Amino acid sequence: MWTRRQVGLGLMAAALPFPAHAARLVNVRDHGARGDGRTLDTDALNAAIAAAAGGGTVIVPAGRYLCFSIRLQSGVTIQLATGAVIEAADPARHGGRYDLPESGVEQLYQDFGHSHWRNSLIWGDGVEDVAITGPGLIHGAGLTRNGPGARWKAQTGERPLSMQGMSQRQIDELEPATRAMDGLGNKAIALKNGRNIVLSGFSVLKCGHFAILATGTRDMVIRDLAIDSDRDGIDLDCVRDVLVERCRVNTPNDDAIVVKSSFALGRAVAAENIVIRQCAVSGFDLGTMLDGTRRTTQALAPDRDRVTGRIKLGTESNGGYRNILIEDCTFTHCRGLALETVDGGAMENVRVRRLRMTDVTTAPIFLRLGDRRRGPPGTGIGAIRGVAIEDVEASGIDHRYPAAIAGLPDHPIEQVVLRDIRLVYRGGGTAEDAARRPEELASAYPEPSMFGTLPAWGLWMRHARGVTIDGLRLTAAAPDARPPFVAQDVADIRVRDTPHWRA
Repeated sequence: MWTRRQVGLGLMAAALPFPAHAARLVNVRDHGARGDGRTLDTDALNAAIAAAAGGGTVIVPAGRYLCFSIRLQSGVTIQLATGAVIEAADPARHGGRYDLPESGVEQLYQDFGHSHWRNSLIWGDGVEDVAITGPGLIHGAGLTRNGPGARWKAQTGERPLSMQGMSQRQIDELEPATRAMDGLGNKAIALKNGRNIVLSGFSVLKCGHFAILATGTRDMVIRDLAIDSDRDGIDLDCVRDVLVERCRVNTPNDDAIVVKSSFALGRAVAAENIVIRQCAVSGFDLGTMLDGTRRTTQALAPDRDRVTGRIKLGTESNGGYRNILIEDCTFTHCRGLALETVDGGAMENVRVRRLRMTDVTTAPIFLRLGDRRRGPPGTGIGAIRGVAIEDVEASGIDHRYPAAIAGLPDHPIEQVVLRDIRLVYRGGGTAEDAARRPEELASAYPEPSMFGTLPAWGLWMRHARGVTIDGLRLTAAAPDARPPFVAQDVADIRVRDTPHWRA
């Protein structure tokens, strides 16, 4: 399933040209930056970047630099010294605004945040040979986490089913009108169509809709970051040849590390050759990963489901995914691994291995092929085939949500391997739960909670072909009246070394 050549493609980024080798050094204070946390230093930082363009390093010494939009240029490294903080200014208090979002964007098939990049604290469009390195801090104090949803006419599967009970007023607070976004910033770092990008060593706190959004970016390394944010952490959309390693990402209100293939570039583009390794994702209370307290008082995310965190492929999936490797990662007090395609793209050749999860707030493993088709006319149903998940340990799992493989009638998920998986559930399912027959919900937004409490407590499969289960160990900490396994419309199952299995 996973050749040495394919793994090598995902690791190409490790040998990227590193622009920090440039000899020309430019200090932001030489361009008028004060770093006092009161003076706006936007112009000074942008002037320093312009002076370093083409092959220089911008030095940001210790201090607090209050800024609106900082515009990256090719051939520039930004070096954040110990004690250096770039703080997002607040338009309501600091007498300025962020760069306006791009005009003329259709924003039909993805939300406002995915469709605009310039309305950010730090942004670059088409830049090459760029780096931002630590050990300083990017603090998104003046950013907003909110933004309009997609303008897709069908509106099917636009929001998780868990939001059905919310009033229109509550939804409007999360999704303001597009015109309300003028002058606001809702991302810490946004990159569009860049190449040879390195982000390493720094910390990120409270950074709006995205701490990092990379769209159409190639040859990228994201390494040794600590992100503690109020919505998405790292979003990789339509990217190629990317390495994410040794990052800690805490996002109780949305996904921590997520790979997407949306229509944000105006066409379907696959996300491919991506390695995510040695990362820790979590759903602790906002800010408590960075301060070390790791509190868990927050019960629900804004979608009215349990806190998020997690690593995910999806939801936007027009272009599909190829050659993805996720390995040696930990999940703590968050949702589990989710692999989803619902917008016509194919998911192929995905390998996941050596994951450790504790206090899993929904399903530990969730594979979903859906039929939302949020895309232009002619968008069809996608596919999931060639997924191997090996050596996973998870404990403290919400009893309602077993591991799940959920395809569609006549569109099964194919060629899945589950090997050396050890799952410990809290238990507590009832006979009524065992009798449940979940609806298909083909067009619904994909989440483990979409089907409600499932009729199995360990592994639930529906509409799948060619499933190999080898060494699956299931434990319930309390009695559970449901069977450990339920398989409906599943053909060509191969089972080995799996107690309690009943064909």
